[in-house]
Amino acid sequence: MSDMQDNNQVIYGKNAIEFVTVAAETCLFLENAISFEKKELLDRALKILPLLYLKTTTLEPVEQILEDEVEEFVTEEEYETIRQYIAQVLGYSDRYLEVFTRDIQLSDEGIASDISEDLADIYQDLKNFLLRYQIGNEDIMTEALAICQLNFKEYWGQRLVNCMRALHNAYYNSDDKENEDIEEESLKDSFLSHQRGDIDEDIFSILND
Repeated sequence: MSDMQDNNQVIYGKNAIEFVTVAAETCLFLENAISFEKKELLDRALKILPLLYLKTTTLEPVEQILEDEVEEFVTEEEYETIRQYIAQVLGYSDRYLEVFTRDIQLSDEGIASDISEDLADIYQDLKNFLLRYQIGNEDIMTEALAICQLNFKEYWGQRLVNCMRALHNAYYNSDDKENEDIEEESLKDSFLSHQRGDIDEDIFSILND
């Protein structure tokens, strides 16, 4: 069986079709991120991202076959729009401390990362893949799948699992954090009110002495 036949079996195979479906659902979800409340965005992300990881890992490997670079479709403006949508909904939960990167594996310090940037990176690669795939040219479809697999292994797969930890924490602990902030403000107000009351009593005593 020729390499061409092997590649065709992959790009039209069940695993590839399922991956395309999940990739399309992920892109649609991220494009509509601004329409969700924070809790719903977190909930949906925690459901679709593990599925995306699974479907990517089940793909049969293919090699790049084209000498020329394939077209990039996602613009910087589109990337930034997606990133801003997600950042706006997540608020303070967007930023997290990452300790698993190649640069700091031997260091005790972490670096600040953003869920919105991680997801925008994933979106960019998936959207480019989908727009190349829908062209229908089998060589370009093979190239698109090979590039997506390579980028998953070297870049956005790690981004996906990194931000999953932050998403999990934000979903299950965000209410506690918000409540802590509210309680802290209440305690501050109560303490200040108590102090003002003590000061008023002291002033009243001095004036009546």
